[in-house]
Amino acid sequence: MLAFVTVGSTRFDGLVHRALSDNVLDTLRSKGYDHLVVQCGNSDFDTSEFTRAGDTWTRQQKGGVLVEVWRFKPTLQEEYKRADLVISHAGSGTILDVLRLQKPLIVVPNSTLMDDHQQELAVSLDDLGHVKAATVQNLLLVIEGFNRATLVPFPAFDGSRFREILDEEMGYPY
Repeated sequence: MLAFVTVGSTRFDGLVHRALSDNVLDTLRSKGYDHLVVQCGNSDFDTSEFTRAGDTWTRQQKGGVLVEVWRFKPTLQEEYKRADLVISHAGSGTILDVLRLQKPLIVVPNSTLMDDHQQELAVSLDDLGHVKAATVQNLLLVIEGFNRATLVPFPAFDGSRFREILDEEMGYPY
């Protein structure tokens, strides 16, 4: 099974370091994951244990988890589709993309960003049951206790709802 971690276009060293830590990799392996792909953006990580081929760093973790790390791709849609679990920063675009694909999602707000807006979104979606919110510090515990069967499916997009809201705001009759 494949777990995919993404930090988006920003720098989120804490999430990258935690995802690549031995204890998180051991926990993922114990839950059946044998492949971890990390989109690290501009984050720094220790490349000394990795082999580089082009834009991708790889290593075989002891215990059998294949780890791939790369910085950017034009789109992450294929990665989301391939993943059995997505662990992501709490950017709204990423969250919507993953939830629309009905993929299980753990969101980790990047508290270093301006006004910590990701925290609000993560908590709200967790309260609704669509995602599991975590912090860098408790990510291991959230992965250990994660049960995708408890997630509430995200509703399908309804384009007419936007029109209704816009009409209401503009004062148009229905």
